[in-house]
This record gives sequence, C-alpha cells and structure tokens, in this order.
Amino acid sequence: MSSPLSGSLDADATAACLPWRALADEIAALLQDSTVVVPPRSVVGLAGGAHLFVMPASDQQVAMTKLITLTPANAGTGRASIQGDVVVFDVATGERRLVLDGPTVTARRTAAVSLLAAQRLAPRAEGPLLVVGAGVQGTAHAQAFIEGLGVQEVWIVSRSAASADAMARQVRALGATARVVDDADAALPHCPLVATCTPAQQVVLTALPREDAFIAAVGAYTPEQAELSAALCTHLALHGQLAVDTEEAAHEAGDLLRAGISLAAVPTLRDVVRGPFTARPGPVLFKGCGWAGWDLAAARLALRTGAPTPAEKDPAAP
Repeated sequence: MSSPLSGSLDADATAACLPWRALADEIAALLQDSTVVVPPRSVVGLAGGAHLFVMPASDQQVAMTKLITLTPANAGTGRASIQGDVVVFDVATGERRLVLDGPTVTARRTAAVSLLAAQRLAPRAEGPLLVVGAGVQGTAHAQAFIEGLGVQEVWIVSRSAASADAMARQVRALGATARVVDDADAALPHCPLVATCTPAQQVVLTALPREDAFIAAVGAYTPEQAELSAALCTHLALHGQLAVDTEEAAHEAGDLLRAGISLAAVPTLRDVVRGPFTARPGPVLFKGCGWAGWDLAAARLALRTGAPTPAEKDPAAP
C-alpha cells in the first residue's frame, strides 16, 4: 500500500509495479534511448564499512535519484543491509511523481538486468538454475528466472540454512522445484544457469562450468571484490563469451580485474541489445556491477504502472 506521502510506495507496492518481463523489456528499451543521461554515481564511505550511494539519471521526460545506504554490519541483525528511496520527478514540470522503495528497486532491477542478459545470451535458458547466496538478490534472481524464462528447478547454496530454506519456500510457492545443496562447485555440472548473489566477501565458485552455461555474477561491485576465481574467469575469457552490464565495469568488475582480464573489448549489455551481436561458442559470463540507468528504467516503468493520478494525489504534498 502507499504511505501517506503522495506517490510514496512501500516495498510490496514497488514490487507490484515492476513485473519481471516488463522490467527487462524496459531496460532493453532504455539501452536504445539516446536521450538517457547517467552521471557517475557518488559513493560516500561511512563509519564501520558502510556506504552512502547517490545515483541520478534522466531522460527527456523522467528524472530520478536513488539515495541508499549499504550497511554490511546489519547482516544477521534483523535490519536491512540496503535502505533508502528512489525519488522520481517529471522533467517538464519539476513535479515529484513517485517515491519508490530503494531496496526493492535495487533487487528487482539487478535481477531484471541478469534476466535480460540471459534472454539474449544464455545457450540453454530453461535451467536448472543454481543460485549462490540466498539473500534478497538471490531470491530476486530465482523469481526473475522462473517468471521470465520459465525455469522449473532451482538449486540453492547458502552459508545460512535458514535463508536457504526460506528461499526454497518462495521458489516452491512460484511452482518450481527447489533443492538446497552444500557445494556450489559440485552443482555446476547439473545447472546451465548460474547466478552468484553473495556479499562478495570470498570466492564462491572455482570449478569450470558446463559448455552451455550462463553465469550472472552480481555480488561483487568493486575492484577489491570477487565471487569467481581468477582461473574460472580466465577460462571463460579464453573459451567462452564475456559480457558486462556497462562501460563502468572496466574499473568496477573485481572478478575480472583480479584475473588480469582487460575489459576494453568486452561487449556491454547495450552492445548485445542494439546488435547485431553473436556470442562466441561456449559458456557465457555476464558481469553486473550496477548503474543508475537500471533504476531509471524501473522509474519509467513504475510511472506507467504505479503513479497516482491527479485525483489520487495529496493536495498538501509539494
């Protein structure tokens, strides 16, 4: 439900106006839009290893800023690690149109970007899907791939048995089969779809994937972080296809940078969408680091599906 603030949507309402396939389609449309402007995001280091992110973007009709905090120390405390909002404005009038739940937008747009990449690049899109990390992002990726690709079986690896069980229940509620396993490397031969969605505190995949594998690695978003071993990344670079979400990955994709892989010639998702593009034979690694353009795509879609009409707006709101 909406909060008393005009056009302010809580987590459930934000999710409801960002359906998976429509969001992936909106991201593809945004990559074709030459009017999109995305300044570099500002990241402010906070005490205790936390960060404040300020991420603006606009097109000819919509302007938005995502303002969120990332507090890793909140893990296991009952408080969310990601908190904040996405504020959406009308360019022509300057009017605030929506306030979206920031963590929900982040989870859904990240998984929808991986979904779009899988739609375009995965050699075998039907699964099974292996998800490493059973937090918000892992659950979002399972939902996106089930609803967007028709995946019917999900394998789950997590350091937390409680998180894995909770995610398995959500997967089953969507009509898919869920299997909780202990070893991600041992699961790789069985799963042509893989999503690594961990806090990137340590490498979680070292084994070589199937020849028809598609791996979406989204947990690491700084040069110091990595979920995939250097040997695995090198193998994928030599014997398969690499792709990154944006040009900014050239200085953010820790998995690839730590393996000494130059990203100068690695295609971005824009290259894939605009085409023509043909992936090299073999396994595919899609590396996502995040971009405010994805939040703008979510804002554009939400304005069509969740923005209040003038009659619904609070007349006291600015």
